Amino acid sequence: MRTTKFLLTTLLTLSLLAPPAFAIQPLVTDDAGTEGQGGILLEFSNELSFDRQTVDGEKLRARDNQTAVALAYGLLDNLDLLFEAPYIYTRTKFAGETESDNGIGDLTLEVKWRFHESDLGALALKPSLTIPTGDEDKGLGSGEVSYGLALIATKEFELVDLHLNLGYAHNRYKLAEDRLESRRHIYSASLAAVRELTPTLDLVADIGIETHESKDSDLHPAFGLLGLVYSVTDNIALDGGVKFGLSRPEPDYALLVGLTWSL
Repeated sequence: MRTTKFLLTTLLTLSLLAPPAFAIQPLVTDDAGTEGQGGILLEFSNELSFDRQTVDGEKLRARDNQTAVALAYGLLDNLDLLFEAPYIYTRTKFAGETESDNGIGDLTLEVKWRFHESDLGALALKPSLTIPTGDEDKGLGSGEVSYGLALIATKEFELVDLHLNLGYAHNRYKLAEDRLESRRHIYSASLAAVRELTPTLDLVADIGIETHESKDSDLHPAFGLLGLVYSVTDNIALDGGVKFGLSRPEPDYALLVGLTWSL
C-alpha cells in the first residue's frame, strides 16, 4: 500500500516540476499521438524481470527476458500501422530443478486511429491482432489468433502530460490445458505521466492493472513504473526504467532499457 500511495503521489506531483512531452518508452501506457503521414518510428526494447515465490514450501525463482522490435508507420496524419516482434527467454528454478526456454513470441499487429483532438485532449482507438508465431508448447505463445481493443486518452497540461488507457483482449488458446485454465477475456487499465525536466530529459511514471490470465486467481497483476528518457538528438532517444509489482502475480521487479528512432 505504501508503494501504491508513492506512485499515485508521483503521478500527481510530476505536474509541479516543468513543459510537457508525449509518452514513449519505457512506459506501458500509450499516448494518443500518431506519426503523421509517411512518418516512421522504430523502437528497440528489453525487459529483464525477476520474481521469487514460495510454493508448497519450496522456493521458486523466475527470470524472464523479453527483447522486442516495434515499427510504426503513418498511413495518414491521424492513422498509424504498428508491428511488434518479441524474442523471449525464460528461466525457472523450483525444487532443485531448472527449466529454461527461448524463442520468438507471438507477433502483434495494431492500428492506432486518433479520432478526436481539441483543447480538451486527444482520443484514439487501437485495435490489435495477435498472430501465433510463438511455440505454445514452450509457453511462448497461445497457438491461436487473438484480438483486442484499447481506448487511449491524452491530456496536455501546462506542466505535465497524462495518458489513460482502457483495454480489452480476447485470448484464444490452441492447447486444451490452456483453454481449461486460462481466461479468454482480459481487461486492463493504466495511467501514465510525463514531465520534462530539461530540454533533453523527461521523467516518466506509470501505474496499471489487468485481469489475471489464470482462472484460479482472483488477485490480478498490478505494476508501477518509474523511468527517464534522454533525447540524444531530435530523432533518437534512449530510455531506462524500473517496473515493480504492486500485487503478488506481478514479477517483483524488472529492468527496462530501450532506444527510439524517428525516421
